Amino acid sequence: MSERKVLNKYYPPDFDPSKIPKLKLPKDRQYVVRLMAPFNMRCKTCGEYIYKGKKFNARKETVQNEAYLGLPIFRFYIKCTRCLAEITFKTDPENTDYTMEHGATRNFQAEKLLEEEEKRMQKEREDEELNNPMKVLENRTKDSKLEMEVLENLQELKDLNQRQAHVDFEAMLRQHRLSEEQRQKQEQEEEERETAALVEEARKRRLLEDSDSEEDVRAPAAPRLALRPKPTAILDEAPKAKRKAESWERSVGTLGSRPQLSGLVVVKRTDLGCSTQQGLAPPPPTTQGPMQSGKPAEPAPWTPGASSLSQLGAYSDSEDSSGSN
Repeated sequence: MSERKVLNKYYPPDFDPSKIPKLKLPKDRQYVVRLMAPFNMRCKTCGEYIYKGKKFNARKETVQNEAYLGLPIFRFYIKCTRCLAEITFKTDPENTDYTMEHGATRNFQAEKLLEEEEKRMQKEREDEELNNPMKVLENRTKDSKLEMEVLENLQELKDLNQRQAHVDFEAMLRQHRLSEEQRQKQEQEEEERETAALVEEARKRRLLEDSDSEEDVRAPAAPRLALRPKPTAILDEAPKAKRKAESWERSVGTLGSRPQLSGLVVVKRTDLGCSTQQGLAPPPPTTQGPMQSGKPAEPAPWTPGASSLSQLGAYSDSEDSSGSN
C-alpha cells in the first residue's frame, strides 16, 4: 500500500517541463484565505468593536506598484460582523506590522505611536550629529551623565536589597507572636477585672436591698416592743400552780376547796326541748346572792340536759368537800 501523503512524485525519464502549458492569471487576482484580525479595530459604519484574534474569511490580493526591499505588500478585505461593511488593511513589512486602510479605525495604538516617535527622534539626532561635531560631544556628555545616574540608582537598590537580606524573618514572626500573646493576655486580664467589678457591684447592691427589706420589716414591729417590751414578764411573776388556778378561775369561776363557796354553783333548769330544737348550748350556771343558810349546798344531780361545764363544777365541788371533811 502506497503512502497517502507523499511529497516526492515520480517523474518519468521522458518528462519535459517545457511542454506543460502555463496558466495566464491576472496579476491582481484575489484569493480567499482564512485569517485573524491583526489588531483591535472599530467599524466606522455601525461602531462595532472587532477584537484582535477574531477569525474571518478574507480576500487577499497583491498591491500593485508597492514593495519594500523586493517584498510584496498584500491587501486583505474583510466584512464587519454586524453591518457587513467592507474593511481593508495591508501589510507593513518595514515595521513588521499591518496598516489600516479603509472602513475602520485602529484602537490601542499608543505603543505604536510611542515607538514611531522614538524612531523619529533618533533619526533627527543622527542627522544633527552628522553635520555638527559639537552636538556630538554634548550628546555624549549627556549620555555619560545619565549613565552615571542610572548606576547610582542601581547601587542604591543593591544596598537596599542587601540590608533586607539580613533580616531574620523567624525572629520577626516570633516577636509578632509574642506581642500577640501579650495583647491577648492583657485583654483577658481586663475582662477578668471587669467581671470581678460587676460581681462586687451586684453583691453590694444585693446587700443594700436585703438591709432595706429588713428595716422595712422591723419598722412596724417597733411600737409593739415598746408597749410590751417583755412578753414573758407575766409568767415570771407567779408560780405554775398559781397561774393554773388563775386560768381556771377566769374560765370557769372560783371553785375552791372551801365548803361555804361550793354552794354558790346552782344548776339552772331550762327547757331541754327548746334548747335542742334551737340547736343552742345550755346556758352557763349562774350564781345567786349570798347564802340563805350556813349549810353547804349539796351537789346537784346529773341531768341529761346539763352542760359539761356545770357537771365539771359539781364534780370538783364534791371532791373538795370530801377532802375537807
